Amino acid sequence: MTLSERNLFFKIGIVFCALIVLLTLAASFLTVPVYSSMEENSRRPTDFFQFFVNKFIKTDYYAVHASLAAAVLFSFTGMMLIHFFFERTTAPEILFVAIFTISFSFEAIRLILPLYLIFNFSSFYLLIAARILLFARYFSIFSLFTASVCAAGFETQKTRNVILVIFIAVLFVTLGVPIDTQSWDTAFNMISGYTSMFRLVEIIAFLATVVSFFVAAHIRSSPEYIYIGIGVILALAGKSILLGTDNWAGPVPGILLLSFGTWFLCSKLHKLHLWR
Repeated sequence: MTLSERNLFFKIGIVFCALIVLLTLAASFLTVPVYSSMEENSRRPTDFFQFFVNKFIKTDYYAVHASLAAAVLFSFTGMMLIHFFFERTTAPEILFVAIFTISFSFEAIRLILPLYLIFNFSSFYLLIAARILLFARYFSIFSLFTASVCAAGFETQKTRNVILVIFIAVLFVTLGVPIDTQSWDTAFNMISGYTSMFRLVEIIAFLATVVSFFVAAHIRSSPEYIYIGIGVILALAGKSILLGTDNWAGPVPGILLLSFGTWFLCSKLHKLHLWR
């Protein structure tokens, strides 16, 4: 992929994220007023962060809305900054970091659950929305992993083929996952099957991504890749908190870790390639 083609992708991503921001704002006028009257769901998220706070802090749907709104705004702002700072910088890893950033716009899909309770439309749309959200989340994880592999020396001349392989693999997995459209947790995530297996895959992908950046630091004799790996740890920790929280303990630390981690890895990546 040439520099001009990559920059065109950035611009398309910015427009897409901007549209999602507007759609989220429009949906908020419908969903926010009904949160106070929604019945509290007994099924709460079971992520690592939630495991510790579930017993001490109750569910608050306004906090869930704030977390997904923060994710959408992060996606738009992140793409604007990536395009601004990397417009003339040939960093092969940044394309995959951009895909990771864009994926947070899809968190707006979670608003379909309160909209479903308001308008009572067909559950078929819940199923489609759940699969799109799962696809976006796992596509982002493997895109970040690909960025780390590129840093470690993977040939990047056929970027389109790499993205296509990731796309097909993740699509195949998400289409095969059983989803219960009549059951969801308090973070507006519909319940899907093979939860333990996918959590294990996420952990493996996370560890492999970080290790690959550390290996890149050794292979290329560039200590900046170590800092990039640290940025990945912070960003993915923030992502886990932000996407799985159902109370006010999560949105602020989640968005701060995600934003700082992404900024940290992008700044080190920019510094690394600026002088090449």
